Amino acid sequence: MVVLYILLAVVVLMLMIMIHEAGHYIAGKILKFEIEEFSIGFGPPIFSKTLKSGEKFSVRWIPLGGFCAFKGEDEDEEDEATDKTGTFNSYACWKRLIVLFCGAFFNFVSGIFFVIILLSSVGSGICKIDKIEDNSVNIEVLHNGDIIHEVDGKDPTFLNGGIVGLMADKEVGEEIILTIERDGEMIKVPVKKYNEYEMEGEDFKLDADGNKIVKNTLIGITTKYVPMSFGKAVLHSVPYTFNMAWECLAVIGKLLTGQLGLENVGGPITTVQTIVVTTQNSMKNLLLLFPLLAVNLAVFNLLPIPALDGARMVFVLIEWIFRKPVPREVEAQIHSIGLMVLFGFVIFIDLLHIFLF
Repeated sequence: MVVLYILLAVVVLMLMIMIHEAGHYIAGKILKFEIEEFSIGFGPPIFSKTLKSGEKFSVRWIPLGGFCAFKGEDEDEEDEATDKTGTFNSYACWKRLIVLFCGAFFNFVSGIFFVIILLSSVGSGICKIDKIEDNSVNIEVLHNGDIIHEVDGKDPTFLNGGIVGLMADKEVGEEIILTIERDGEMIKVPVKKYNEYEMEGEDFKLDADGNKIVKNTLIGITTKYVPMSFGKAVLHSVPYTFNMAWECLAVIGKLLTGQLGLENVGGPITTVQTIVVTTQNSMKNLLLLFPLLAVNLAVFNLLPIPALDGARMVFVLIEWIFRKPVPREVEAQIHSIGLMVLFGFVIFIDLLHIFLF
C-alpha cells in the first residue's frame, strides 16, 4: 500500500513540473520560438518521440525535474561563424522574459485552480461545531452547529493552523473571543481553554515528575470543515493563493534570518515523503498539498538564484537595460555552478531529513 502512495506522490510532483514546463512551452510556441525538446524527468529517456517539426517529446528515468529546451538557449560562447538565427538569445528581450516567466505563472494559475477545488470541497479552514464535550467549561456558550469564523479577530485557515493553531499560544483559562455564525446571525462569544487529562482506568496518567499528563488544552469541541459554494470559492481563490505565496516568501525570509531551521526545508525526496504521509492520514490533505506545491514551485523558481528562471530573467533585464548582454560564457558558467550548488543543497537537505530530522 505504501508503494501506491509513493507512486501517487511521484505523479503529483511530476504533474507540478509538467505544468511549469508547459508554461515555457506554450509561451514559446505562441511567440514563435524554436523548441528542441520537451522532457519530463532527467537521465536516459524511457520514451521519446520526434515530430516532423523536429521537436522531441520525452519521458526520462529520474522523476525529479524536467525541461523545455529552446534552440541555442545554453550557448556559452560568441562564435561569429555560427548562425544565430532562431536561437533563444536572438529573440527580443521582452519575448524571452515572457517565456521565462510563464513557467512560474502557469504554476500560480494552476494553484488558483487547485484552491477553487480545495475551497469548494473542503473549505478554507472555517469550521462548524459538530460536538461539544460534556465536561467542557464552554458548554453554556457554544451550540452544536455554530460556525466559527474568527478566533480573536483572525480568520482560521489551513495556513495558520486553523482554530487549533490560533489557540495554540493561549494560556489555560485565558479568554478567547470567537466570532460565530448562529441561526444566520454573526455574534461574538467568550470561551476559555481548559485542561483535559489523560486517564488510565480511574486514575490520571502521570509523567516522570508526577504531574498529570495533559491530553487537551483547547475548548472542548470537535469540528468539521465548512466547504464554500463554488461561486464563493472562485471569488476567494485569487486572494487565498496570493496569501499562500506571501506565506512562502515569509518562510524563505525566516530561513535566511535564522528564525527557522533547516528541518523546515526539503528537497524532492522529502517532498515525496511529505505527500505520502499526509495522503495516508487523509486524502483530503492532498487537496491542500496541490495548491501549496504549485505556489511554492512558482515562488521558488522566480527567486534570483543561478540556474532558476528568476536569475535568467535578471540577466535578460540587464541586457535590455544596458543594451548589451553579460558575456554568454560567463552567464552559462554562473548557471552551471548555481545548478551544481542547488543540486548539492537539496541532496544535503534530504540526507539530513533521512538521518537526523
